[in-house]
Amino acid sequence: MSAFAAAMDAIFSDANMAADATWTPQGGAPLPVRVIRKAPDELTSFGAARILSDTTLVDVRVSEMPSVKSGDTIIIGADTFTIQGEPKRDRERLIWTLELVPA
Repeated sequence: MSAFAAAMDAIFSDANMAADATWTPQGGAPLPVRVIRKAPDELTSFGAARILSDTTLVDVRVSEMPSVKSGDTIIIGADTFTIQGEPKRDRERLIWTLELVPA
């Protein structure tokens, strides 16, 4: 295990950084995962207008979700989300960043 992988495991184990969630792949059984929830504002240009919108992103370890895809469901607490768009992996291929929309 690399030092980076060990650091990611420590971060995802920390109750102050990550939360328990449930991932349900399309046509599959629900599985427990740990997620780091992020909600950055996103600035989008549309013609001459610039639109500021809320987004919901989560980081999840690839080892917990090896075959994630758009349309899968994630439940965090009482909130249910659908994965939108293509999942993106980090440079080390250890972490997925997923864009979520309310289900």
